[in-house]
Amino acid sequence: MPMEHDEIYLIDLWRILRREWRWFVAVAVVVAAAVFFAQTARPRWEATAWIRPGQLSPVPPGLDPRIEPFQRVIERMETHEFQDAVLHDLGLSPRSAEAHLYRGSFDLDPSPYAGLLKLTLRGYSRQQAQRFVQVTFKHLQRLHEGLMAEPLELAQARLKQAEAQLRDATAERDRLRQALEESRERQDLMLASMVLSSSNQEVRQLQQTVSDLKARLTASYSYQTTLAWPIYVPDHPVYPNRVLIWGAGVVLGLGLGLVAAVARNAARRAGRLVASGPSTPALGAYAQGERGVGQR
Repeated sequence: MPMEHDEIYLIDLWRILRREWRWFVAVAVVVAAAVFFAQTARPRWEATAWIRPGQLSPVPPGLDPRIEPFQRVIERMETHEFQDAVLHDLGLSPRSAEAHLYRGSFDLDPSPYAGLLKLTLRGYSRQQAQRFVQVTFKHLQRLHEGLMAEPLELAQARLKQAEAQLRDATAERDRLRQALEESRERQDLMLASMVLSSSNQEVRQLQQTVSDLKARLTASYSYQTTLAWPIYVPDHPVYPNRVLIWGAGVVLGLGLGLVAAVARNAARRAGRLVASGPSTPALGAYAQGERGVGQR
């Protein structure tokens, strides 16, 4: 079976590399230099926090008990006004390298079913990344405290009003009971019994209202914006990944160096073929005939 001349074998590659080793080494050195500069980049740590937006449970039916819907919280935190205010709290200039890193690494991942927001930020040190997340959370917490202040006051006022109504209704019921016990006339007894029954029902309804309001104002249903868990920062930086950079640099350098050597060898061969002219006898005779015609 005839051998295909357009195939390249390992021995051919070795010969090409021996012939074009300067190009191979040059490209490999350039890639190694790029890898070295990438290696010297400033390390970056990544901090992660899970934020639980606050909610106030005693709300009209059909309304979201959260202070702000999830999407509104995300849009608020991604605005320039919010991030500028956080940078001001951090004492950073909006044009500083730290501010650019803060904006570029700002990431929110909502988890509506769990009721949590995952906040991720990077810093040039472990402490800086943790502080970025902490100050961002504190700023959001202050905003939510302001939004929650008025509804919480109204809910507490409603609870106090219900408790006062319950005391009045209980006192009225006790008075009716005493009057019923002291009454001797049949007509008065029947009327007092009807009024007492209505008073008992009112007291039970108010007791249920007070109990429900107290339960919904507990920390299980109504709470401020908090962190679900402490802020997490790994012990090692997430960038640069030196093992990955060196591995990719070695593979890329060898690959590009080999491609450069093969390309240079192909260019040389093409140049020699053009310089030597037609190589087959038929083409040579044809070329000689053409030259003869031209001389005539």
